[in-house]
Amino acid sequence: MASKAIRRRPGKKGPAGDELRFIPLGGLGQIGKNMFVIECGEDIIVVDCGLMFPDEEMLGIDFVIPDASYLFENRERIRGLILTHGHEDHIGSLPFILPRIDVPIYGTKLTLAMVEAKFRDSCPDYRPEVNEYKAGESFSLGCFKVTFMSVCHSIPDGVGLAIETPVGIVVHTGDFKLDPTP
Repeated sequence: MASKAIRRRPGKKGPAGDELRFIPLGGLGQIGKNMFVIECGEDIIVVDCGLMFPDEEMLGIDFVIPDASYLFENRERIRGLILTHGHEDHIGSLPFILPRIDVPIYGTKLTLAMVEAKFRDSCPDYRPEVNEYKAGESFSLGCFKVTFMSVCHSIPDGVGLAIETPVGIVVHTGDFKLDPTP
């Protein structure tokens, strides 16, 4: 039987030939450590920065954070960190990662208030640069244009993201909850 060569489908490229890359640093196939890198050309944006609470077998472990070594190695290319909502699995790793990459963060009013409280408690000497936006508002980070979209979730002020890139539009829902009787 002849073996078939498996070819990687080429990534879609933008007008400048830049490939769009989506790199999960956590949050896929698990609950927790939500952190995603979206990269196009020389620009990187990061979506969420969460932690994961340990399983029962993980004795002595308080929490688990994503492997952010890729971010540390490429911090000069990171244009910003965008938060979808204020749950710990989306913001819990900020005190461990943000001071090392030192980029502006973007979120809604409640989410950013939770972030500021977290830094007051855990890193009182570090003050992150925060940028507040509401659902329906847009901002640009490098080659990306990000629009916040309102989503229903178990915490107020959660958003999904419509991210316009040179290659196309990426929709990141964040967490959402379908509730027929809200």
